[in-house]
Amino acid sequence: MATIDTREVKRRILNDVRVEAAEQFDRNFETESFFGAAWQRKRSPVGSDHVLVGQGNLRRSISARIDEDSITFESTLPYAAIHNEGGRIKVTARMKRFFWAMYYKANGGLGRRKDGTLRKDKKNARLSTEAEFWKHLALMKVGAEIKIPRRRFIGTHPQLESAVVAVIEKRLAEYFDNDFEIIKQ
Repeated sequence: MATIDTREVKRRILNDVRVEAAEQFDRNFETESFFGAAWQRKRSPVGSDHVLVGQGNLRRSISARIDEDSITFESTLPYAAIHNEGGRIKVTARMKRFFWAMYYKANGGLGRRKDGTLRKDKKNARLSTEAEFWKHLALMKVGAEIKIPRRRFIGTHPQLESAVVAVIEKRLAEYFDNDFEIIKQ
């Protein structure tokens, strides 16, 4: 009969739970929902049609840290918390300068005819929509608030809890089925 200490059992179980939870959270990005509750669609015509996926920076920034008795999931990105919890951000003068710069950038790409009038094509329609979006933001007053809807991608959920329980039960059953003698140290 082989022996294994309780600290090793706990460490292995925590690692298995970390892997399972990370997969569940990653699946939230694939389905653009929090365990089936769909994220609110974005209103911005800018970038990808996918919510919170864009270039994948937020998704890749999620990491887990295992302590002696717990697992902590975190992101190094400053905007992760506002997306996960929702909230309001105040418009600053610097933000307004950025919005104006993006407006001019979007407007500069518009195709024109020889007489200077805008062409009526799909590219111009898309760019015009994008330019109007940036202009709307640029015209907001300093101190006005922009509402960021809650789009949870990390957190507790009954579905996650049942997956964690299944992982723990499976790992413990493996130890007892293989006649390990668990010793407490």
